[in-house]
Amino acid sequence: MAQSDHKKFFENLSGAGKAIGVLTSGGDAQGMNAAVRAVVRMGIYVGAKVYFVHEGYQGMVDGGDNIEEATWESVSSMLQVGGTVIGSARCKEFRTHEGRLKAACNLVQRGITNLCVIGGDGSLTGANLFREEWSGLLDELLQAGKIDNEAVLKYSHLNIVGMVGSIDNDFCGTDMTIGTDSALHRIIEVVDAIMTTAQSHQRTFVLEVMGRHCGYLALVSALACGADWVFIPEMPPADGWEDLMCTKLSESRSRGSRLNIIIVAEGAIDRHGKAITSNIVKDLVVKCLGFDTRVTILGHVQRGGTPSAFDRILASRMGVEAVLALLEASPDTPACVVSLCGNQSVRLPLMECVQMTQEVQKAMDEGKFEEAVRLRGRSFENNLNTYKLLAHRKPQSELPHSSFNVAVLNVGAPAAGMNAAVRSAVRVGITEGHKMFAVNDGFEGFARGEIKEIHWGDVGGWTGQGGSLLGTKRTLPAKYIEKIAEQMRINNINALLVIGGFEAYLGLSELLASRGKYDEFCVPMVMVPATVSNNVPGSDFSIGADTALNAITDTCDRIKQSASGTKRRVFIIETMGGYCGYLASVGGLAAGADAAYIFEEPFDIRDLQSNVEHLTEKMKTSIQRGLVLRNENSNENYTTDFIYQLYSEEGKGVFDCRKNVLGHMQQGGSPSPFDRNFGTKIAAKAMLWISRKLKETYRQGRVFANTEDSVCLLGMHRRALIFQPVVQLKEETDFVHRIPNEQWWLKLRPLMKILAKYKTSYDVSDSGQLEHVVRNRSKETENVAI
Repeated sequence: MAQSDHKKFFENLSGAGKAIGVLTSGGDAQGMNAAVRAVVRMGIYVGAKVYFVHEGYQGMVDGGDNIEEATWESVSSMLQVGGTVIGSARCKEFRTHEGRLKAACNLVQRGITNLCVIGGDGSLTGANLFREEWSGLLDELLQAGKIDNEAVLKYSHLNIVGMVGSIDNDFCGTDMTIGTDSALHRIIEVVDAIMTTAQSHQRTFVLEVMGRHCGYLALVSALACGADWVFIPEMPPADGWEDLMCTKLSESRSRGSRLNIIIVAEGAIDRHGKAITSNIVKDLVVKCLGFDTRVTILGHVQRGGTPSAFDRILASRMGVEAVLALLEASPDTPACVVSLCGNQSVRLPLMECVQMTQEVQKAMDEGKFEEAVRLRGRSFENNLNTYKLLAHRKPQSELPHSSFNVAVLNVGAPAAGMNAAVRSAVRVGITEGHKMFAVNDGFEGFARGEIKEIHWGDVGGWTGQGGSLLGTKRTLPAKYIEKIAEQMRINNINALLVIGGFEAYLGLSELLASRGKYDEFCVPMVMVPATVSNNVPGSDFSIGADTALNAITDTCDRIKQSASGTKRRVFIIETMGGYCGYLASVGGLAAGADAAYIFEEPFDIRDLQSNVEHLTEKMKTSIQRGLVLRNENSNENYTTDFIYQLYSEEGKGVFDCRKNVLGHMQQGGSPSPFDRNFGTKIAAKAMLWISRKLKETYRQGRVFANTEDSVCLLGMHRRALIFQPVVQLKEETDFVHRIPNEQWWLKLRPLMKILAKYKTSYDVSDSGQLEHVVRNRSKETENVAI
């Protein structure tokens, strides 16, 4: 679709006179309800009628009460519920021509010519076929006397937009399908629990996870928990794997490990197409090594439970985008899928994605496994390469010898996922032949000489640990600069990897500024952003922010439940983030908040008044509760107490108020799968950059790097992980408030307002472009969706 230069706002798109049907089909996935809620509310918001189609295609074929008009209130409290509230069913009848004829008749009777289908590739292929047959089906209905000529002309065209709901993440063209992140949460919760019992008894555990044709869940959970071995259908092990695996398990035990974890995808096979089951693996370990071994099959646990923050946000964004796509669709535009690439919503032709997905299976059936991995896309390939890099330690004789010393330190406040990043950096560094050093307690510890060599085994089991095991401090290096330079000299440190938040960014800038005085800082330096606040310039995401979002979302769910019980109650919740409103805004979107007050979007007493009036109106409906989030530094005068008192006074007789300050619970806890994985992959990439820079800057027996591009921040920007010189980021930074000048997530704020029934303006300039499925992206646009 052609894009004009000026901004495009969705107010110009009207749904008046249009009817949208929304259905969930195939296997259920957590987050489907968030998608349904977003479609219903966005549809109603633009003036369209929206209908639930209960029980998937079966409900469409059966008609009657299965197709029911939705209201704003009917999707309340759905956001936090797993599965699909409107039901899903496998439908054989829809696969027949007669079934589709019945379905077309039921839709035309209600004037529905726009369908939003949430399901897997089978469901979406069915929808596309239905669309292609539509005019023929209407002609048949006309001849049978079921509809009249006017209906044929009025409803001549069916628009289809798909959203992929599948826990397996087995659909090509999208980085993440709805439900995948939540399924990873379930798996990691189980693995974390199993690790403690395995440790106690020195056991080996074989875990079987879902994924008949796709090994994504097995691969990413293996990466996120540091499993010893993983079996996936796309990459069967080489012949003789049995001995290799047993050697690896036995080496791990001899290095002092008390447990082994092996993850098996249910569709795992060997090179000859023979199934590798969890029991086969267990029997092998018992027979060869005599280890006490247990099997745990996770089964449908992975489909259950409440959706993660990531899935709620993904599904809400996709739902809104799907309605926009339906409003803009014409008879000439192909049926599309709304999907996520990096951190951007994109629209892709549905059948291109389906064909690519089918090609993966074809490649696997033909034994072309490398091709299958390539077709899965960069994200999958990247995960596989990172896993191989970290899981299997090469013998010393096979490692390159570099004679370089690299130090790793944490700076700033603790963030969940920091330890996963340290583990990854240490192991990749050792694989690259470097000597790795760990610095305790940030720059302060560095100045005191708290630095020691760290080995491969020292970081075993670190991925699942919250906080910072190295210790971290907010202290900046400037006041200790001479002592830090001395420690760099004593330990002959040739490169620095700093994992931390805004202080890490400031710290690197100070070290860079000291290069003129101290040659010791003329070495490659890179930082990886890790802070719950997500306020580091140069990166859309920081390690730790996803875990904090989940903590906020979980707490808000409980609070909403409490408010629903007492009725007519509004909760005001204060979140962390300094001056950065990321946690309040995105947490608000994930928790279904009515408002979120942040520093970046100034508000005054009139705004507070209109929010109170909005909540007063809401209390007249069946949804008698309210949730308001406030970022801790959003306004120095309108404090959490002030807002609480104002709401209490203005809401007298209509609703009462409670307040809750979430505090440091947002920094703690076990890291989410996203943070473990993001930390692992971004730190591995940073170490490979360090290796490259060390080779480039090594001259006449020493490392000397004094160019701007030798001090970088590695961040995720839109669709790629990119290295940016710290100097260049100065232009993009508001140093007073410690936030970037431009923040991508501000574009998500109107979504929260629309879904809470506020009239607002929404810039949709980024949407609307139908892209094509790229077979294999170049290395530069390597995405990091987990």
